[in-house]
Amino acid sequence: MDAAEVKRVCLQFPGTYEDFPFGPDAAVFKVQAAGGKAKMFALCWLGEPPLTVSLKCEPELAVQLRAAHPQINGAWHMNKKHWNSVLLDGVLAADLFRDLVEDSYDLVVASLPRRDREALMWKGLAGG
Repeated sequence: MDAAEVKRVCLQFPGTYEDFPFGPDAAVFKVQAAGGKAKMFALCWLGEPPLTVSLKCEPELAVQLRAAHPQINGAWHMNKKHWNSVLLDGVLAADLFRDLVEDSYDLVVASLPRRDREALMWKGLAGG
């Protein structure tokens, strides 16, 4: 998976955009409802391949994913209880990666105020 595919996957959700607050080698994907605060749900390191993407995850699931997949570890410079680092070296199934991105987006949107969730017309996590 290349940077263009990561960008396509991350930007498919309502209210998402790409930002580069840490410089050109770190694409940050955020969600923001109109007038609301932007919150990060994915961080992609664009340096040397293979790419690495940090994604938010439920703590119990994070532990299970790390045990089952060598490409998934605690995210560097992030709260490892809530963030996984996913190595996109071609071994991890693309469908699993897409599911992990969607889960990260859903976790972040679930933490937004109700008015922001409604503005995004979010239906995740058992109907929002």
